[in-house]
Amino acid sequence: MAEPTRDFFATLAQRHQPLPEGVTGLMRFDLADGERTEHWYLAIRKGEVTVSHQGPDPDCTVSTGLATFEAIVSGKMNAMAAVLRGAVEIQGRFALMTAVQRFFAAPAECAPDEPAAGYARRLS
Repeated sequence: MAEPTRDFFATLAQRHQPLPEGVTGLMRFDLADGERTEHWYLAIRKGEVTVSHQGPDPDCTVSTGLATFEAIVSGKMNAMAAVLRGAVEIQGRFALMTAVQRFFAAPAECAPDEPAAGYARRLS
């Protein structure tokens, strides 16, 4: 498994991202790298997140290639745009994916202090 992916999951629980207390569920990320698929589980309970490599049947499964996932966690690709393009497949409770997308890095093209509207103007 590549370094950005390990780093992302290793620090996820430590970063304490604020999630609404009502967000609860189990997600599994299936990340394919050639013929190997690594499974990462995110257990979300009352806004708190724990990470493991195993668990019961998830409420939401996110399947993608390792390269795509690394582009998402590094801010090179937007998670929802990847879903719409078919690069990421989601099964189960889609609302969990929308809740955890805040864990992913912001798009690298947008300066941290630049409002999204300014970013959109630069693209047009």
